[in-house]
Amino acid sequence: MTGLATEWSWTGAVLGIVLLAGLSLIVAGLPARRRPTLDDRLEPYLRDTPRPSSLLASAAPARGPFGFGELLAPYVARVGSVIERVLGGAPSVVRRQLRAGRAADVERFRAEQVLWGTLGGLAGLVTTGLVAVSRQRLSVPVLVLTTLICVGLGVVLRDNALSVSARRREARMLNEFPTIAELLALAVSAGEGATGALERVCRLSHGELSGELRRCLADARAGANLPTALQGLADRTGLMSLSRFVDGIVVAVERGTPLAEVLRAQAQDVREEGRRSLMAEGGRKEILMMMPVVFLILPVTVLFAVYPGVTFLELRL
Repeated sequence: MTGLATEWSWTGAVLGIVLLAGLSLIVAGLPARRRPTLDDRLEPYLRDTPRPSSLLASAAPARGPFGFGELLAPYVARVGSVIERVLGGAPSVVRRQLRAGRAADVERFRAEQVLWGTLGGLAGLVTTGLVAVSRQRLSVPVLVLTTLICVGLGVVLRDNALSVSARRREARMLNEFPTIAELLALAVSAGEGATGALERVCRLSHGELSGELRRCLADARAGANLPTALQGLADRTGLMSLSRFVDGIVVAVERGTPLAEVLRAQAQDVREEGRRSLMAEGGRKEILMMMPVVFLILPVTVLFAVYPGVTFLELRL
């Protein structure tokens, strides 16, 4: 009887949660709560304007199967705005998105945080439910607290994933930088200008840094001068090595100083910096490798050395 009562209580809790979610959606979708947006208010006055060419319009991204994405998009945007008000840090999000090679879109990132938090909440709910079924005991406060903690963990993990993606991309760019700099130095030594050397290197190489240089060339072709376009590269990445690289090219272009020697020196500096970072990382790993030696192997060795003597003394006594 106790197991049957626990099963019925668990079923009632799940049905109550589903009913509460359905009632919340119904109340949120009432006409009194649907405020017209600016687009809805302006649409009657702009209905006769010619439609733009479909060749210039970008394809709308899919928002989930069976139209659920379109249905839940307004609610996800509202929850994302709540997260933005609570957490803040929109400039930091934009900067990390640019460092990760993505478009600066804070709203999309907040929506991703909402989805990650929802998945975390579902995982916490399922885990707590399984534990409750195995113990045949359901604690509603523990269920709610675990779900809220998992939701917060999902939101934090999405933010951490963006930071990790930005750091990994910058590490790849630093690995590519010496080769790119030497290729640019060879092209400049062969008699090409800065723009021609960049075009040649971008055509012959592939990678994160090459993609950023292609973006700089596109900005230059769109009307910006080359120093301004390269300064945008330094602003997007935030790496000191690339900032010095951009400063060297800008000074060489504006003042006519030898560019090849500057690029070779910067490539050598980056290699030396990578070697120093590798040595520092090796030192940290060496300290971590000493931990199992000190806390595992050494106590066992001391035990094997001392235990026979202690046993012999006990036998003599």
